Amino acid sequence: MSGPAQTPVPGAADGTTIDTDAVRAYLLDLQQRIVSGLETLDGQPFRRDDWRRPEGGGGLSRVIEEGGLIERGAVLFSHVRGDKLPASASAHRAGIGGRPFDAMGVSLVLHPRNPYVPTVHMNVRCFVAGPTESSPDTVWWFGGGMDLTPYYPFEEDAAHFHRTCRDALAPFGGELYPRFKAWCDEYFYLKHRQEARGIGGIFYDDFNEPGFDTAFALTRSVGDAFLAAYAPIVERRRDIAYGERERDFQGYRRGRYVEFNLVFDRGTLFGLQSGGRTESILCSMPPLARWRYDWHPEPGSAEARLYDFLRPRDWV
Repeated sequence: MSGPAQTPVPGAADGTTIDTDAVRAYLLDLQQRIVSGLETLDGQPFRRDDWRRPEGGGGLSRVIEEGGLIERGAVLFSHVRGDKLPASASAHRAGIGGRPFDAMGVSLVLHPRNPYVPTVHMNVRCFVAGPTESSPDTVWWFGGGMDLTPYYPFEEDAAHFHRTCRDALAPFGGELYPRFKAWCDEYFYLKHRQEARGIGGIFYDDFNEPGFDTAFALTRSVGDAFLAAYAPIVERRRDIAYGERERDFQGYRRGRYVEFNLVFDRGTLFGLQSGGRTESILCSMPPLARWRYDWHPEPGSAEARLYDFLRPRDWV
């Protein structure tokens, strides 16, 4: 995707020069590498859809529907700018609401058809909130992470996913994985259901420690780890036979995914509040989902075991 040239942004409070050119180039390359890996797994190509945002910026959506493996999936790049930072992006940082902003990221959600292959989500992003007359400094931060949402529990899959997340963070300090894992467990929690969305992974936001170069390097390590975290799980589970019962339960649990994205997810809220492209924002939704009134799985069943599996634990 082509776009207007960017220049490093000076003026951060710590004197950092914020190289948005480098971030943008990395994100576009990451998107292409992930799409290429997924096309190899699926056997079918992703659709390419460039879009522009009238208020500033645009994006590149790579989407697959009714693939050989993936029932619906999207790997999305966006780079949007505006004169007024939306509330969803400034809620956790006092004093930056209403600033001009520059936001870019790659976000993906994959919903495989086989219920034994888990749904997965990953994103990496960078925000820059520009100066105003009253606040001459530039504020920046990175965010990201990945999390796994199985429908049928496999301990080795959860352990592999978490080990890969841990290893991606290890070069930046051993304390980060426990911190970001706990943050993920807390964030991807449906308060109204008192249920976890999945088995977690890592999540971080508002991250600018200890400086731009290191925070950017950490974010690259997280993005680069995605295929290593997910592809081996796909290969182990994609050929397991399933029937109507498993698809029915998958649809029921996908309903929880929809509830989280529409009620709690800050990325979805930011995209909608910032005037992002609705088709791209909502293509994270599963193609089919179900809701039932006061339904509970049969005690002792594989479906019932999932609920114990979703309780946060030390996977590594």
